[in-house]
Amino acid sequence: MKKLIQTGLNRRHFLQASAATGVAASLAGGKSAMAAPKKGGVMRMGKAHGQTSDSLDPGHSENGFTIALLFGIHGYLTEVGTDGSLQPGLAESWEASADATSWTFKLRKGVTYHSGKSFGADDVIASINHHRGEASTSAAKPIVASVVEMTADDPHTVTFKLDGGNADFPFVLSDYHLSICPVKDGKLDWQSGDGCGPYKLREFNPGVAAYFDRADNYWKPDAAYFDAIEMLALVDLNARTTALVSGEVDAIDRLDLKTVGLLARKPGINVHSVAGTQHFTFAMSCKTAPYDDVNVRLALKYGLNRQEMVDKILFGYGAVGNDHPIGQGQRYFNKDLPQREYDPDKAKFHLKKAGLETLKVDLSAADAAFGGAVDAAVLFQNSAKECGIDLTPVREPNDGYWADVWMKKPFTAVYWSGRPVEDQMFATAYKTGVDWNDTFWSNARFDELLVQARAELNEDTRRAMYYEMQEILHNDGGVIVPMFASYVFATADKVVHGDFGSNWDLDGERWMERWSFA
Repeated sequence: MKKLIQTGLNRRHFLQASAATGVAASLAGGKSAMAAPKKGGVMRMGKAHGQTSDSLDPGHSENGFTIALLFGIHGYLTEVGTDGSLQPGLAESWEASADATSWTFKLRKGVTYHSGKSFGADDVIASINHHRGEASTSAAKPIVASVVEMTADDPHTVTFKLDGGNADFPFVLSDYHLSICPVKDGKLDWQSGDGCGPYKLREFNPGVAAYFDRADNYWKPDAAYFDAIEMLALVDLNARTTALVSGEVDAIDRLDLKTVGLLARKPGINVHSVAGTQHFTFAMSCKTAPYDDVNVRLALKYGLNRQEMVDKILFGYGAVGNDHPIGQGQRYFNKDLPQREYDPDKAKFHLKKAGLETLKVDLSAADAAFGGAVDAAVLFQNSAKECGIDLTPVREPNDGYWADVWMKKPFTAVYWSGRPVEDQMFATAYKTGVDWNDTFWSNARFDELLVQARAELNEDTRRAMYYEMQEILHNDGGVIVPMFASYVFATADKVVHGDFGSNWDLDGERWMERWSFA
């Protein structure tokens, strides 16, 4: 027996009202953002990300530039709306078996790719298979690992059979890696950039820019208003800000929080702050000494002044973290877990338990990790001194940071945009052996709870499991989470938008199809 899962599934309860509805704190005046959209114009976006190692492979997307690119050219089975609810995409509806181990998706008819090829069930199966199997190198491999079988019941119906129940499976399929690409000559064609999203990819220069033209055959009638888009990789903060002020671009992300007030006062510019799941971290390799000792990890956690970082790095645009990746507004946030505070005595206590009087470590950081990451490492250095910890910040190059530093060096600054549901975040970054955690941390009890929680349909039992998982990460995990950061970005007056989605920066990185010019 199957139960119908309504499209537009509302998950506002997993975020607090201000975050879930994408309410932005406007820091400047300007023309009404809610003006009626109209088609036309060339949108120029300046992004704080973009590396020469970027590619069109959806499984290898790992920064804001490639996330926006994928959302721009591709379609997805499901989408997270601006209010935090799950919305139909290329799948019009879905239903599950009573135990949520089997899910059947009805696909939208009449959709074509930019090349003119018709979209169908074979494309869905090939696209998800791109992330599955032992040979897969996709970062989405862990979140689709539970899929044991996919069948095309007809050209517009696909059934997924899972190795266990997953009440959040339709949310999983909204992940930005899981774009639907066409099958060509029996193989998945992601290399060409052909998609069924709002824009056609005209040119892509990794680490430099990408250029797009509106797709006239896009299936959504009220979306994709710009004639064309230029997305530039402006990793340097000063260059990015100058480009907006001079009118060379129409919007930028990741503002300089030290000077955001000055930027907001400039005529013709609107600054926006949106609460969400974004968090900044320092990740340790738990297979590398000295981080393989939990007491060393705890000493470092107690050696960091979180409130100081929120005040001096985020300038108040965020909140303190508690060494796990679940934000205060999410559905299963562990509100009972005591907040870890800066405590030199406890840091020294754990050093002694590790058999150490002092500790010397290097911390790799770059602005590519997050704005102010190098300054944050210096603050960490200063607070750690009082704890007997000699921490040396190492400034790394921006270009190649994610390919050559993150998960290559044993202690690094990292940003995460978070995920709409807890299972996605945990499965993507904390499950033993996944690509984005392969050398960092392992906990058998955590892995056991991860499987149990996603199949648990009793709300109270499921909450208790997610609470325990956050506690395990807090006490044993190899990642320090000092702060959750609001998304702070700026647009020119002429940019028209509605309420902002909060799961990703820049309106959930769906600005290409949602924004327009006045």
